[in-house]
Formats: sequence, C-alpha cells, structure tokens
Amino acid sequence: MASYDLVVFDWDGTLMDSTGLIAHCIRLAAADLKLPVPTEQEAKHIIGLGIYDSMRKLFPGISDADGKQLAMRYRYYYVARDHEAPLYDGVREMLADLQRDETFVAVATGKPRAGLERAFGHTGLKPYFHFTRCADEGFPKPHPDMLLRLMDFTGTEPGRVVMIGDTTHDLELARNAGVHGVAVEYGAHPAHELRALEPRASCSSVMELHQWLRKELEI
Repeated sequence: MASYDLVVFDWDGTLMDSTGLIAHCIRLAAADLKLPVPTEQEAKHIIGLGIYDSMRKLFPGISDADGKQLAMRYRYYYVARDHEAPLYDGVREMLADLQRDETFVAVATGKPRAGLERAFGHTGLKPYFHFTRCADEGFPKPHPDMLLRLMDFTGTEPGRVVMIGDTTHDLELARNAGVHGVAVEYGAHPAHELRALEPRASCSSVMELHQWLRKELEI
C-alpha cells in the first residue's frame, strides 16, 4: 500500500525557483527604508514565514509601522516581477504523475492568497492541487495550523501525510503537526540545516524527489 494519502508541497524554493528574487526584493525594500541591508543568505533564511513574521525576524525590534512599510515596499518590488520566477525543471511532470484517485495533493505556503493565485495564473498549476493553504488564512509556519486544516479538509491521519519543503520552517511545520517531513536541498536553506531536523528524506533535485514519491506512492 502507498505510504501517503496527502502530499503537501511548499511553493517558493520547492516548486518555483523564486528564492533569489524574493531575497533581492527584501534587500531593495530594506535599502529604501534605510535599514541595514541583509545579505542574500540572511534574506533567504526567512522565506516561508508569514511576511510580518519575516520582517520581525530579520529586523528584531522593528516597530509595527516600519514593519508594515517594509512589507509594502517588498510587495511593490516583488509583485512587479513575480512572473519572472520559473518552475524548477521537472515540477510539472512530477505533479502530473501525482494525479491519482488515491492521493490528495496540496500546497502550504508562506505566500498570501493573492500571491499564490498570481503564481497559479503565471504557471497554470492550479488544477494539480486539491487544496491550498496560505499564510494569511490562519497561523503561518511553523505553527501547525496549515497542515491541521489540510488534514481536516481531506480526512487524513497524520501518519499518512508528508510535507515537502526547502526550509527548516517547513520541516518544523511538519514536526509540529505530527506528520512526515521531506527536505529539498536546492531552495532557500542549506542542506546541513535541513538534515539536522532528520527529515524522512532529503532530495538534491526535483528528479530525485519525483523518484522518491514514485516509490512511496507505488506509482
């Protein structure tokens, strides 16, 4: 029998090659507000959290007003260019392979709903997913809310769920919800940080992830 009934993907850095663009827009926004400009790796490290949590983590002590202004400047830069971010090679083929009656496929993302809908519009991937959950619809990662809601929607038990993502926030989300976590090493966080959280698997490419899913789901 297949190992999972519900397969949940993060979006940025897992399905879409957008982490470099996100980090660049964060750095531009910080410069606009004359805040210390983070390094690219520092900016990448907060990807996946809700936008306000991201800004507070990157700039401890920032006021609510400045945090909102920073988020607005980030959105200004990112929304103008988010159509430029491509899917990773092999993503479309992998998702097509998962279209089976026995498996629910979902997204749990730090994007707001409007951002995910734009990404669906740019990529045409919306039909591949049964359910989606965004950071502005409840508690953001690593709070378990996203996965708890998805399990509720699908009637799936934790032991039959896998969360796939490129950040420690994704793996902590999985742990907090009591589900299996799988890391991908080509996104925002370095492989050694991901492996330290002892994911069920750690994949260096979409092709490797695809093969792992084929084996686990007995495709």
